[in-house]
Amino acid sequence: MPVSDTAVSDPSPTAAPAAAPRSGKGMGDENFPVASRLLAARHRPVVVAYYRFARTADDIADAEAVAPDAKVAALDTMAAVLAGEADPRLSAEAAALRPLLLDRGIPLAVASDLLIAFRADSRGEICRTWQDLLDYCVHSANPVGRFLLRLHGAPAAADRPSDALCSALQILNHLQDMREDWLRLRRLYLPLAWIEAAGATPEDMARGPMPEPFRGPILAALDRTDALLAEARPLPGLAGDRGLAMQARMVIDLAERLSRRLRAAAPETAGVKAGRLDWAAAALAGLWAGIGGGR
Repeated sequence: MPVSDTAVSDPSPTAAPAAAPRSGKGMGDENFPVASRLLAARHRPVVVAYYRFARTADDIADAEAVAPDAKVAALDTMAAVLAGEADPRLSAEAAALRPLLLDRGIPLAVASDLLIAFRADSRGEICRTWQDLLDYCVHSANPVGRFLLRLHGAPAAADRPSDALCSALQILNHLQDMREDWLRLRRLYLPLAWIEAAGATPEDMARGPMPEPFRGPILAALDRTDALLAEARPLPGLAGDRGLAMQARMVIDLAERLSRRLRAAAPETAGVKAGRLDWAAAALAGLWAGIGGGR
């Protein structure tokens, strides 16, 4: 995957990005909603704008009826508008987000880096190794945490546990959606090398129930994801904001519970979600983190 995002197209004001159907999803539909009510009201406008930017880019990358090159061109247009290099009318979401980030001194990279991952999704790039998956998460997930940290003025020491948490959340989501991602979009995030070593192929997911050989690779991914979650545990104490600390503690608790559910269900991970009791327990954990100042 690319490590920089310096090259963007130079669309004219009349060049419209590829049309993509809206997913219809809202922030409440996410496993771990980014615009939590635990965050201060003064931050919500920029959080919502950031979410809309990311959701629009995700919808473009997921548009089945749009050719890969057209998807990438649309994402390039968003990047150009975000950078102030193209007519703002070409991307309302990027145009709305740009001044909100600049006014707060937040690097534009927290948004533009997401587009690197969405370009990879648009091209149908496959993760062959665990490192490939972690590299993908650097762009697809970790910028979200960096955005929230910069928004709340958290210290640089919070970056590493935040990256670990965001990568873990991304991987858990991929495990939930693994079959659908392959069958509908031909995307594969569980390392292909692990699947092949287990004597299976991605195409096996199209043949009835989830194949038993996938159990080992899924459990291996969960083992490494649990290690990421352990690395994330100091985050609430480093968040620098009580609401963000409570949010982080809740998300870590929910992610650990979801990991256990996926482990118990493997290899059939589709439809596995955190239950109501999990949310209640996570809320209590978050409240405790807030009372304790996030520590």
